[in-house]
Amino acid sequence: MERIALEAHDEVALLRLTHRTPNALDPETVAAIREALPRIAASFGGLVLAGNGKFFSIGLDVPRLLSFGREEMSAFWNGFEDLAVELLEFPLPTACAVTGHATGGGAILALACDLRFGAAGRRLFALNEVQIGVPVPYLAHLLLARLVSDRTALDIEWRSRFLEPEEALRLGILDGLVAPEELEAQAVAAVRELGRLPRQALAVTRGHRNRQLVAEFRARRAALNAEFLDCWFSPRAQELLAAAAKRF
Repeated sequence: MERIALEAHDEVALLRLTHRTPNALDPETVAAIREALPRIAASFGGLVLAGNGKFFSIGLDVPRLLSFGREEMSAFWNGFEDLAVELLEFPLPTACAVTGHATGGGAILALACDLRFGAAGRRLFALNEVQIGVPVPYLAHLLLARLVSDRTALDIEWRSRFLEPEEALRLGILDGLVAPEELEAQAVAAVRELGRLPRQALAVTRGHRNRQLVAEFRARRAALNAEFLDCWFSPRAQELLAAAAKRF
């Protein structure tokens, strides 16, 4: 089964998640995106991530991951976080066309892009990990906290709030809100405009924005990921995750 599809929009690559309707993130999807990034960097001037009309990504493939032992889950989780960091350190401008719901891991990938564009309607954005028994990952917290106030981040993360596009725009999580049929074109146009700036100067300036965040994440990653896995494999989280898996 194909996990991604790559579309060329002149000098901009649109990488579409195509893993069933919810675009749940499993090891093969994460690996496919990571493998595509160097090819895109070599052949294009920018990148847009997109999904389908109902989902950008529901997040981690919980039904699949519940079968993993700790070592296998650790390898997957580290690979997923590596993908998010690779998006942060990608040498070209990036945007996410939040074409549908973006929750959990899907929201993290969107936050790792330079820009995010959404469409009006019942399309929800959430870091909803706490309600299913696992902590909001530290990298996700760092990405959200640079966009919103501490009080707002607390509310979104602790209460697993689901934001509709209009609120996400007001809070600064989205950079624009357009009609659904214009969403991907808007994201491509924004990336194309940035991609026509002097490449080296833009790449170095983009690096300034993410350098400290990535260093802070890497400094604490090992200990915090152990805590994440402790929570994941706790009896209460396994119970909540199993209930969540039924909704996939």
